[in-house]
Amino acid sequence: MKNLVILISGRGSNMEAIVRACADEAWPARIAAVIANRPDAAGLAFAASRGIPTAVVDHRAFDGRDSFDTALAAEIDRFGADLVILAGFMRILTPAFVQRYEGRMLNVHPSLLPSFKGVHTHQQALDAGVALHGASVHFVIPELDSGAIVAQGAVPVRAGDDADALAKRVLAVEHVLYPRAVRWFVDGKLRLDGSRAVVAPDENRWIFADDTNVKTSENV
Repeated sequence: MKNLVILISGRGSNMEAIVRACADEAWPARIAAVIANRPDAAGLAFAASRGIPTAVVDHRAFDGRDSFDTALAAEIDRFGADLVILAGFMRILTPAFVQRYEGRMLNVHPSLLPSFKGVHTHQQALDAGVALHGASVHFVIPELDSGAIVAQGAVPVRAGDDADALAKRVLAVEHVLYPRAVRWFVDGKLRLDGSRAVVAPDENRWIFADDTNVKTSENV
């Protein structure tokens, strides 16, 4: 039984997707805690309604990133985390913190990495004129948005799209992709090998959501 600790800063819709998948699919895991860096993070109420322990480590109470990360790590470790899941956690973590959880911390980024790192990814995609955009689940390393890619999901960029419309379609893909990747870790099908993510060969590492349905490597 693996302990999963999820970090959020706001609503945490990916956290909700993971919590629901864990329960609906009866994973051999439990959501040990949901931790936020803001006391007003809306996702805390959802977690509490599911009987999941919650905690707040308010970054505004600390005088720097190092002290905040030390306190955050202590809270994560208090819940015995086997995997740390970043779900809309809007803080840049120090290298020491990232190295502490090397190979057992995942993030989902709203682009097809290595393209469009950082923020405003949907507008970046529109400005670049790409035909496909999407999301990537990756292991976290000290370099921002650069860890080993676990899985990716793509959506077409439609004529007339703005950043908000594109963001909504990408988020829907994230809600499928991220729980899938976490489940692989829980089942022992995912590991970090140097700079590469290794996934059991029978698992689909990508999805494509067109106007009508979601395709995977099984049905294309």
